[in-house]
Amino acid sequence: MNTLFIHLTAMDWLHLLVYFLTLSLMAVGGAITAAPDMHRYLVDGNHWLTETQFTSSIAIAQAAPGPNVLFIALLGWNVGLNAGGGSGPGAWTLGALGVTICMVGILLPSSLLTWQASRWGQRNRDKRAVRAFKQGMAPLVIGLLLATGWLLGSASGQWQKDWKLWLLSLVCTLMVWRTRIHLLWLLGSGALLGALHWV
Repeated sequence: MNTLFIHLTAMDWLHLLVYFLTLSLMAVGGAITAAPDMHRYLVDGNHWLTETQFTSSIAIAQAAPGPNVLFIALLGWNVGLNAGGGSGPGAWTLGALGVTICMVGILLPSSLLTWQASRWGQRNRDKRAVRAFKQGMAPLVIGLLLATGWLLGSASGQWQKDWKLWLLSLVCTLMVWRTRIHLLWLLGSGALLGALHWV
């Protein structure tokens, strides 16, 4: 990745934190939905990242296991590296600062909002409006899960032709619905069946 050499003041770091704090509350659907605005701010607006650094950060984080919000840590790391000259202990320290600022900024407000909303919902669970909201959200969540499953299954190109994938999906759905088996066991089983070329 090509590195920029930028100078960030304390106010620039503060602006980066405030940017991610405000973005956290607007990123409905996950942090990845706000990637275009992050590009506008980090690449086009402030020139703190190159185009390659931005796209590579997203690609690497999406390819790695774990939550997709990790791309923000890589964005912060690259901003810090650029501020520190690209390599060496000073750049790594600023990279760690960038990771911390970006991750705290994107996670703190939405986490606090979710925590407070869930506490409020638990306290008011017997109110008619809260019950109606939960019942109304259930079909939406199920629909989104089915759409995600369809999208992921169709990525192989074999989804419509391969009855084994349909059967595996049905079995997993029933097991999630009717048992208390942890999802990781089902994911591991699916991975094993795929590695053995049974599905």
